Amino acid sequence: MSLWKHADKWGGPPEADAVTLGEGNTPLIRSRTIGPALGLRNLWFKYEGGNPTGSYKDRFAAAAITHLQREGRRICLGTSSGNTGAALAAYCARAGMTCFLAIVEGAPEGKLRQMRAYGAHLLRIRDFGVAPALSAVVMNGLRGLAAELQAGFEISAFVFSPRGMAGVQTISYEVAEQLHGAPFDVFVPAGAGGLTLAVARGVETFGAAGRVHCVQPEGNDTIASVLRAGGTQAVAVTSATAISGLQVGGILDANEVIAACRRTGGQGHVVPDEAAWAWQARLAREEGVFAEPAGAVALAGVERAVARGELSSDANIVCIVTGTGFKDERSLLRMTGEAGTPLVDGFDAFADAVRRALPR
Repeated sequence: MSLWKHADKWGGPPEADAVTLGEGNTPLIRSRTIGPALGLRNLWFKYEGGNPTGSYKDRFAAAAITHLQREGRRICLGTSSGNTGAALAAYCARAGMTCFLAIVEGAPEGKLRQMRAYGAHLLRIRDFGVAPALSAVVMNGLRGLAAELQAGFEISAFVFSPRGMAGVQTISYEVAEQLHGAPFDVFVPAGAGGLTLAVARGVETFGAAGRVHCVQPEGNDTIASVLRAGGTQAVAVTSATAISGLQVGGILDANEVIAACRRTGGQGHVVPDEAAWAWQARLAREEGVFAEPAGAVALAGVERAVARGELSSDANIVCIVTGTGFKDERSLLRMTGEAGTPLVDGFDAFADAVRRALPR
């Protein structure tokens, strides 16, 4: 299974034209400890860190850059808080395109180094990704610059890049096939909501029996509370979350997310940053799943839904784990501390340390 298996469902070009690095076909991992601890028999993690650059954004970039290459474009402009930029940079390198990226101010340096490794040109813009008005100026400016340069303009939101985002719908196709058509609830972390909308549209276009839930950090609650309250219009905020990748306080796809989640029977969930960091650590230590903080937001939403009594213990519950933990060095330091690895003299010292560390 790959991104191109169901290209007819998402409007993708023929596989023979694909700019591909082997994206898609990511594992659906069954929980062994966290699910039972939450009273859930069938908790699953859709681990998008298995994609070539380490996040689900490779599905977006593969689709977007394939379309640009078919049009003969040689330059791609985009924005990123991390994962989008890494994916666009890699697929532009694959296609021989030049990539220029406007970066949100708070993007983790580890993600920026990855973009530079692929040869992308990038600059951070002060307050971009925090102040909705400035973010709108940047987006509109990029659109004009792309027209001037006859360049591609790729931002991971349906409102800007519907062809690229359509490729992200394949997450739902894979989940439906991996669960052999059984019903499921899927929890999706959201900043501007593009991923959530893609998952919801994927459920609908595939005909899957899935309810799509939108989970947001408290500091970027543009969608989730409105969805839960029965509203239809998202609310722009000045983003205050520290969760990289979810720092998008503007509307973008948000109104469509509310409608799409509601059609599937999904709900909105708001969680504190601290819950995401805590679940990030537990995913690594109890399940062996190495997630970036945004990838743990979905699990924090599941915890909240369980506390509210909104999930059946026998239901298939799927968390979208958006990317690998290597994406965010700052969050790793929260998990491991900043001290280096101890150095000991000889094997006897190692063996003594092992014995001391064992439970009594």
